[in-house]
Amino acid sequence: MGTSPWVVPDDLWERIELLLPKKERRFRYPGRLPVPDRQVLCGILYVLHTDIQWEHLPKELGFGSGMTSWCRLRDWNEAGVWQRLHEVLLAGLNAAARLDWSRSVVDSSHVRAKRGIHAGPSPVDRGRAGSKHHLITDGHGTPLAVIFTGGNRNDVTQLLPLLDAIAPIRGRVGHPRRKPDSLFADRGYDHDVYRDQVRARGIVPAMARRKTRHGTGLGVYRWVVERTFAWLHDFRRLRVRWERRTDIHEAFLKLACCLITHRQLRSLC
Repeated sequence: MGTSPWVVPDDLWERIELLLPKKERRFRYPGRLPVPDRQVLCGILYVLHTDIQWEHLPKELGFGSGMTSWCRLRDWNEAGVWQRLHEVLLAGLNAAARLDWSRSVVDSSHVRAKRGIHAGPSPVDRGRAGSKHHLITDGHGTPLAVIFTGGNRNDVTQLLPLLDAIAPIRGRVGHPRRKPDSLFADRGYDHDVYRDQVRARGIVPAMARRKTRHGTGLGVYRWVVERTFAWLHDFRRLRVRWERRTDIHEAFLKLACCLITHRQLRSLC
């Protein structure tokens, strides 16, 4: 019988626990004991996996209330917990020489957005409100950085922000690394100005050109990012954007990237 996906593994919790902000309890009138962080995190993962509404989070599973989980998710994201966790997990892969820095791959994926800012009329969904997830991975499909915008934003405008969002990754001797050797992208990123800017950063651009025949061979390398998007959207909460606040959706998105990276790190054991 397999473990439920919202149960936090011990090795992952050991990493997360070190990153969580500590709150001192009041000496006088401390009030009720708060729900333990690990149980609350299980509740957050339950919402991420099942897409259940916060107020319907089953208390009988020990998660605490939906409001408690929502507030902890907000506070932990504000404290940079998911960003730092992602860096720790990437450092583990880098130490094991399991990050392919020889190339990186970028792409975007549209999701329906029911509310909130960063929701614009999507040109691929008959003008309905939507958001875009923009993702850059290494050559194996490991997520290096993710951002999201309105559904009407051009993919190429997020190319440099994605490169800038890659944190310095430790784990090997020498300076932390944050720059891949090459960058693969489809025709949506075809723009010579951006090619020049990528090249100026010491990265070789390998972007398909519009009005050219298919069969350039770039798909041999680009498919990994499409697989990673499939992994991301296995988390039901990311298939439709329900959150009005951008930071909550961003927290779910970054947490999902952490879980994918952790999955790849565990596969080495």
